[in-house]
This record gives sequence, C-alpha cells and structure tokens, in this order.
Amino acid sequence: MFFEMEAVTIDQNMTFNPVKLHSSIKIPFPKSSSIENEYFVYNQADLFSQSFSAIEGIRRMGKLCDVTLKVENMSFSAHRIVLAATVPYFNAMFTHDMIESTKKDIVMHGIDPEALESLINFAYSGRISINVNNVQSLLIGASFLQLKWVRNACATFIKERFHPNNVLKVRTLADSLGCYGLVTDANRYIDQYFSDISLSEDFLNLNINEIIDVVKKDEIQASEEQVFEATMRWVKQEELRQESFPQLLAAVRLPLLSPHYLADRVATEELIRSSHECRDLLDEAKDYHLMPERRVLLQSFRTRPRCVSYIRGHIYAVGGLTKSGDSLSTVEVYNPLTERWELAEAMRILRSRVGVAVLNSKLYAFGGYNGIERLSSVEMFDPTTKTWNIISPMHRKRSALGAAALNDRLYVCGGFDGVSSLNIVECYQPDLDRWTIITPMQKHRSAGGVVAFDGYIYILGGHDGLSIFDSVERYDTYTGQWLSVTPMLMKRCRLGVATLNGKLYACGGYDGSTFLQTVEEYDPQVDKWKFVAPMNVTRSRVALVANAGKLWAIGGYDGFLNLPTVEMYDPKTNCWTFAASMCAHEGGVGVGVIPIHESENS
Repeated sequence: MFFEMEAVTIDQNMTFNPVKLHSSIKIPFPKSSSIENEYFVYNQADLFSQSFSAIEGIRRMGKLCDVTLKVENMSFSAHRIVLAATVPYFNAMFTHDMIESTKKDIVMHGIDPEALESLINFAYSGRISINVNNVQSLLIGASFLQLKWVRNACATFIKERFHPNNVLKVRTLADSLGCYGLVTDANRYIDQYFSDISLSEDFLNLNINEIIDVVKKDEIQASEEQVFEATMRWVKQEELRQESFPQLLAAVRLPLLSPHYLADRVATEELIRSSHECRDLLDEAKDYHLMPERRVLLQSFRTRPRCVSYIRGHIYAVGGLTKSGDSLSTVEVYNPLTERWELAEAMRILRSRVGVAVLNSKLYAFGGYNGIERLSSVEMFDPTTKTWNIISPMHRKRSALGAAALNDRLYVCGGFDGVSSLNIVECYQPDLDRWTIITPMQKHRSAGGVVAFDGYIYILGGHDGLSIFDSVERYDTYTGQWLSVTPMLMKRCRLGVATLNGKLYACGGYDGSTFLQTVEEYDPQVDKWKFVAPMNVTRSRVALVANAGKLWAIGGYDGFLNLPTVEMYDPKTNCWTFAASMCAHEGGVGVGVIPIHESENS
C-alpha cells in the first residue's frame, strides 16, 4: 500500500518573494520588559510519526533511496539516514569510517532475506508481525542488527510458547545470541517442568556437561527419584556414555532418596554395581540414613534439599470459618499468574481446623471439625478432573492436626479428638489406600505446625491442653523414631510453618497471652533459630506456604476478627507485603500448593 501525498503544482515561471511582499507590514506590540521576555513553544506531537509515514511512502515509490542492501538473491532499497537513525548496527556502519559508509550497495551475510525485509520495514514503521514461522529468523536478525526492541518482542513470543519439546533448543539459541533474559526464562521453565522435559528427545541428546548443568541445579522442581530416573534414561541412550556415568551420578542427590528406593532401585542397578565411584556415592547416601548423628559431617550439596525461587503452583485455601465461626466446605484457589483468588470446587464435608497436604499433584483434606464433631474422614481433590473423592478414613478423629507429605507417604500428627490433645501419628499409603498408626510423638500436641523438611517430618509448638510449647521434634522414617531438636525462640500454638530455600519458618500463632506476628527462621546448617521481619498483621491460626520463591501467610485470627487477608515474605529483602485477599474465606483455612503443569500454560 503506497502512502498518498497531496499533489503540489509548481509554476516554474512564478517568482515569490515573501520578504518584499510583506516588508511594509509590521505588527506593533506593547513595549515592556515582561512582554519582551515572554515566549511560546509549539509542539506538534505527531510530526515524527507523520513524517516517518511519509518517508515510508517515499521508499515504497523508490524515491530518494541512497543505499541498497543485498542478501542472497534479494535487494532492498532504503535511505541511509533512516537506517542510521533507527538501527544501531547501521548507525555504527554509516557514522564511522567504515568502507560501507560510502558504498551504494552493501552485501549482508548471516541474516535471512525475509527477516531483513521485515526489519527494514520496522525501521520505517515501527511495526512488525511475529509468528511461529518467522520468529526464529527475526530473533537472529534483530540480534545481529542490535534491534533490542524487536529481539525482546521475539523473546516474549517464544517464552509464551515454551514446551518440553522446544525449550532446550530455545535455551541453546538464546545463549548463542546473547539473549540472556530468554536464557533465564528457559532455565526457569526447565527447572519447573524437569520431569516432562527429561522425557524429550532433546534431553536425551544433551552432552555430558549440559546434562550435569541441569541435574545439579538447586531449583529443579522434581523428586530426587525423577532426577535419578532421568539420568538413567540418558546414560542408557548410548553405550559410550557409561564412561561418564560416575560424573553424572555425582550430580544426583542420592542422600535425599528414601532408604527403600536406595535399596530396591539404586543398589540393584547394574551400572552402579559395576562402578567403584558409583558404589562410593551409594555408600555415602546409605551412611547419611544409617548414621543421622553424623549428618553434620556429611554435609555437601548432595545433602542439601533443592529449593525453588519462582512460581511453583496454585495455592488452595480449604475449609475454614465464617465470620460467625461456622465451618465451611468452601475452597478457593490463588493463581500466581493472574494474582487473583477464585472459587474452586467445594469439598463434600464441612471442615474447619483441617489438615491439608499435597502429594503427586493431588490435594488431601484430613479430619477437622464440622460444627458438631471432630472428623476422621479424608477426601482428595484431583485437579485434572476437578473432583473431590472420599478415601479411607483415619483411625482417629482429629481437628487442629498437622499434615505433610514425604517419600510418597502422607503423615498426620497430633490434633484434638474432642476430649484431649493427641500424640498419635498416622501414615497413609495412597497406592494401597491404607492408614497405619506409627510411632507416637514424645508430646501430645494440638494446633502444632507440621512440615516435611530435610528428609524428616517436623512438628513445631502446639499445646497439650495445659501448656503451650516452644519445643520441636522430628520423625525419622528410617529409624521410626521421634527425636527432640532445637526449640523455637518462642512458645507458639496455632502457628504456620513452611520451608523455603533450605530454611524452616515458624510464623504467628498464640503464646497463651498474646496473638503473635513474629516470625522465626531455622537454619539446619548452624542448627539455630533467629527472628526475621515480623508480619504486618497479628495472625493466629495462620496458614503458611512457600510459592513463587516467597512465603505466603494466609488468613488467621488477630484476636478480634477472622482474617481474609494475605501477605507474603521475600527472604531476599526480609520484608512482608500484602497480596490479594481471599474472596470467600474469613480465616482458619488449611492450605496446599498444587504444582502448575505444562499443559495449563500451553
């Protein structure tokens, strides 16, 4: 489409002298110093856009062009001044003493002809059409011409279309072009969807250095079993890879595998049995489990839990209380991508003071109080079918319990059965739909905080009906024993607990006289608790989860009201800020995070 310009007719015989014509006219203004110093600046805001539209039209007519860019068998005419003004590559070429600065024809190399044409058009119009067929060539061309705006637009287009079957190639291309923002985004996607990507052909085609770089990362969001199985698939792809297998296995965190998995799967693998280096790594993992008292001597990156510093999943707030204190079956979900809470499928049963845990992307609601009695019933939410299903009940009725998932098992600890606080602990095997009562805790604990951390089940604080505790104990699934560990700095019941970046956090609660807003952090490397920034709001019965590299304190009770508000803690800044409030709850919720699967982003 050609730009239409208004026709101007010039009479070659016409003479025009505006100075002579108007020399007899002079406008009088009052004389004063203030008037003489006055001025007015006129600004035509659309001058440049209109002018460039006109220049684009002139180019399309082939007028006034002073340079031709040639690539392969195609030629593109343009104006040197326009290219220099809009494209950094040509600005450097035309404004310095390069031989091309005076040449009429310039041969280009290393750029796709169609991409060059689109980028030249962009230089005149500021518009470019990006699609799946041209985005790669445009990214390469824009990087070559140093057009960062187009390069960033291409990167955004690609990022929104990441897939397990393309992200590794994207990362390689972006790294070669110096598109480090896209490299970072690709790495985050790889970490988040490692289990899916590890099944791709591109993953199996990585070289030894590339796969080690992926497997060693702290941010991988996958079980250590999935990491191990991925490395076995890679090494068995080609026989020659067996020589480098010990080097790769050293990047897997074998001590984080369960004892049963180490014995039944890892130790029976022929590639491991036939290698001295691999057997040494296996022995290190076994020693870590067999001699917990010596774990401080075995500290290495392989014993450090992986951590996540980006969006993990959807936060589900389950059950809880109305303003008047009635139990709810209501469920709502927070999407970190939209930063909004929305109603989700309600549970089948009313539940407040409910225990919640997530295992294998399914959310479980344990026990609680329905307004009449304490419950032993359990239901499970499947996000793929968006349904709640009743599963086998616990052996004991309990509310104010804690729940956590570890090594493909679910654990519920303590609680209140309507008469007394409990020290009874139960373990659920989803594959068998069966509950087993295991070793009881050292203390009877109701309203304690339960979490899986560093290969153990921890329970923090709580009360026994008479005393509120600062004590902490943890359960070793290998020895089947509960042991006391370093206590918190404060007594707390009805607290929130979560783990983030290898640290354990205790948040809010009640100490017997005061509703708390203080927060403590436990570092297992130094075996010490310390206070971090307090929350903005006093919160008892608060739910705490880790998501998107932050802690989320959800709901609670401030001593006067049940709370719908939410705030999040950034460990990098040691600061709490408010996030979107819940839309359907007034505190007292149980909370779990269901990972976002790749299909939900596609």
